[in-house]
Amino acid sequence: MNRIFGTSASRKPGPSLQDAINTTDTRMASIEVKVKKLDGELARYKEQMSKMRPGPGKNAVQERALRTLKQKRLYENQLAQLTQQTFNMESAALATDNLRNTMATVDAMKQANKELRKQYGKIDIDKIESIHYDMEDLLEQANEIQESLGRSYAVPDELDEADLQAELDALELEVEEEESTSYLTDLNKVPDFIDEPPVEVADTPAKEAVKTST
Repeated sequence: MNRIFGTSASRKPGPSLQDAINTTDTRMASIEVKVKKLDGELARYKEQMSKMRPGPGKNAVQERALRTLKQKRLYENQLAQLTQQTFNMESAALATDNLRNTMATVDAMKQANKELRKQYGKIDIDKIESIHYDMEDLLEQANEIQESLGRSYAVPDELDEADLQAELDALELEVEEEESTSYLTDLNKVPDFIDEPPVEVADTPAKEAVKTST
């Protein structure tokens, strides 16, 4: 029986939604061409009637124009139906794409959740806590070592800051006195380039020389 009638597996798959949309678009394009052609005929009939006088000839042209107009209306109605069909199919295609994307997102989330559970299953929280506490202990030991190395030796634990400040002020006064004494000594000192100190000359011989000359 299968050899005579075949099976369902041998049937060809039906057209997809996108194939139907493409087919409808092709039909719409063909109808638009026909409507454009009928518009040209109606324009020609209108021009003929404008040049003709009332009579049998003009009536014949009017009848042809009416038939053409009816045919145009039929094409326009069919075009409107195809436009609505295309819109419905495109909406369905968009909904299908959105659903496909949603399903892909859900599958990806399931896979990620499975992988996360697998990875987190390898982590021991107790070991992490133990490592954290060990790190805290090591840091505290390091701080204690740094404090021990930075400790000062042979320095009294308690020092009076007032005494230290008074001693510092006394040192500053001694420095200022030494500087002022050194400055006065330098003023009375004979320069190095003079071998002998200057000799003071009395004023009396000079006065006598003046009297003699007079």
